[in-house]
Amino acid sequence: MKDEEIILRIETFDAANGGGVGWYEDKGAYHLYLLETDAPIARLKPVGTRDEVRLGYWSHRRKWEDIDDMGGCVLPLDQVLDHIAENSIFWTWT
Repeated sequence: MKDEEIILRIETFDAANGGGVGWYEDKGAYHLYLLETDAPIARLKPVGTRDEVRLGYWSHRRKWEDIDDMGGCVLPLDQVLDHIAENSIFWTWT
């Protein structure tokens, strides 16, 4: 998946959920954060050539961690964005 497509989907996700989410790219991953406070929301790391990403959250240890202990959660980007919108673990620090 091309970077432009990932960025477009992130921006569409932000608009559909009321805005206020920023993003930046670092070391091949996209980091989502709350614009108002700079609080981290989620980390999306593309894997392979399809639209799948590895999903990470900002943990109580103050670092990015996988949402499970079995090698991480890899899902299609749109499914990951829906999961972020609906799961409170991503909004703990906001």
